[in-house]
Amino acid sequence: MSFKAPLHKGKSFNCPNCGVLAEQTWSHIFRVYYKEKSANGQINTLQYDLPQYSVSKCKHCENVSFWNLEKMIYPNAGNVATPNEDMPIDVKEDYNEAKEIVNLSPRGAAALLRLGLQKLCIHLGEKGKNINTDIKSLVNKGLPEQIQQALDSVRVIGNNAVHPGQIDLKDDIETAHKLFGFLNIICDVLITQPKKIKEFYDLKIPTAAKDAIDKRDGTK
Repeated sequence: MSFKAPLHKGKSFNCPNCGVLAEQTWSHIFRVYYKEKSANGQINTLQYDLPQYSVSKCKHCENVSFWNLEKMIYPNAGNVATPNEDMPIDVKEDYNEAKEIVNLSPRGAAALLRLGLQKLCIHLGEKGKNINTDIKSLVNKGLPEQIQQALDSVRVIGNNAVHPGQIDLKDDIETAHKLFGFLNIICDVLITQPKKIKEFYDLKIPTAAKDAIDKRDGTK
């Protein structure tokens, strides 16, 4: 899943509102208008500029995001990729909840992603009671080393978010952000890619060829 994170003054990135990779237009004039009532009862309209603020507008959905200096402050979760389409619903719920709070509480987000990983292990055929044991079982079934490392990264950092450890996530938003990408990669490799391969195999490979392959491999 390709995701281009929002960047201050960026010409294009995945919109924090609609999620589409789209061109962005910028306004660096942030002006506040207000009305003031004087002692004699006269209403005066006043204005002042906030030079540290800027606004980007998506050319796809035409919604805006607000920035304070180089940090996006609205939407709060706009700099995290949307979940993999094939991510199980209960895992996706934890992912989206973590996405909503990551900029406010990286530790809370990491803990939620660890919970989502535990649920994902059940969808992958494991018991879901002990993530470490589940990962070991997946490794024994031929899990690629890179995906094992992604799984363990979410597990270990998520554990440290809940229990005191060597990793302090209190202000480490960047590390928490990476865990979202890891969970998407895990779903892509273990769910999406096998699904696409099976769909192609079932659709394109003739029945006689499938029977010969099953006979070769002793699966039937």
